[in-house]
Amino acid sequence: MLKKIVSIFFIISGLTLGYLYGPRLFSLLNITSPEWLTSPYIGAIIGGLIFFIISYLIADYIVGFLRWIEDGLIKVPVVDLFFGSLGLILGLIIAYLINLPIQDINIQFVSQVIPLFLTIVLGYLGFQVGFRRREEFATLIYLNRREKEKRKPVSGEKNKEKTSSSSKPKILDTSVIIDGRIADICQTGFLEGTIVIPQFVLGELQHIADSSDVLKRNRGRRGLDVLNRIQKEIPVKVEIFEGDYEDIPEVDSKLIKLTKDSGGILVTNDYNLNKVSDFQGIPVLNINDLANAVKPVVLPGEELVVQVIKDGKEQKQGIAYLDDGTMIVVEDGRDFIGQTIEVVITSVLQTSAGRMIFAKPKSLEKAL
Repeated sequence: MLKKIVSIFFIISGLTLGYLYGPRLFSLLNITSPEWLTSPYIGAIIGGLIFFIISYLIADYIVGFLRWIEDGLIKVPVVDLFFGSLGLILGLIIAYLINLPIQDINIQFVSQVIPLFLTIVLGYLGFQVGFRRREEFATLIYLNRREKEKRKPVSGEKNKEKTSSSSKPKILDTSVIIDGRIADICQTGFLEGTIVIPQFVLGELQHIADSSDVLKRNRGRRGLDVLNRIQKEIPVKVEIFEGDYEDIPEVDSKLIKLTKDSGGILVTNDYNLNKVSDFQGIPVLNINDLANAVKPVVLPGEELVVQVIKDGKEQKQGIAYLDDGTMIVVEDGRDFIGQTIEVVITSVLQTSAGRMIFAKPKSLEKAL
């Protein structure tokens, strides 16, 4: 089909050129008789035949070139193509406005060549500006939309206070998506506001899901399944941030920058990212902190019944676990591996990375 369109275009071009310039070409070649041979219609027919032969010879190359351009445009992300095209249109509009007074100048070079040059240059510059600054434009549009949502009138002072805190977008990082508990938290309604999933986080998840390592591949696919569940099954507002910060190589740094620009809250499980965000004054919601907060409180001196499963790092230590997965280090518990015993809590260590309980066997406490 495309080859036929190219051939028709060449034939029409040949007919037009032959009709317009055929008689002039005949006069240059001193062909003046018979008169019917020098008519514009004969020139149109000859021009159409010549261009039809040319199209037959080079149509395949032109179609191949157009296919190559088409394949390249299909691979370009929609955001890049949109802002590049928008920049091109603005450049051509500016060139048109500048060329209006120039075309009135009587000097042929100025009125014909310069407008063409300005159109090409300004169109190219407009496309480059729109394409290279697409991340900033996308971020600006996203922030303006968020600002409009914040300015929506809310009745009552209490509602205003609630909106100011809960309407902040919650930006998910890769670790919290792979963890999977974020979906359950959204399901219960404890996490309010819009859930924002950056495009560069999706790219990292896809890269992990395509990994040759089986463990990484399963983690990445689990993260993608969690996102599908959040978007399709859970009644929360989900937005995809299409922008990117190409000048920033690391995903964690991009997340910090996006959270700063959008005035949102970063949701993560990454201990180091949590610390860096706290240092820069960025609000963070750590799922591990939430999990630790809702765990049953265990105080020193309390007694528990646990099963010692394995030995610990230090000499004579045994390791046990609570039902919620909290690790208990049992001093002098190595001799009780495989047994269910009573222990007395001696101390509790709580951090963002988790909680660790230290205990001693009750039988040894009584012996002392």
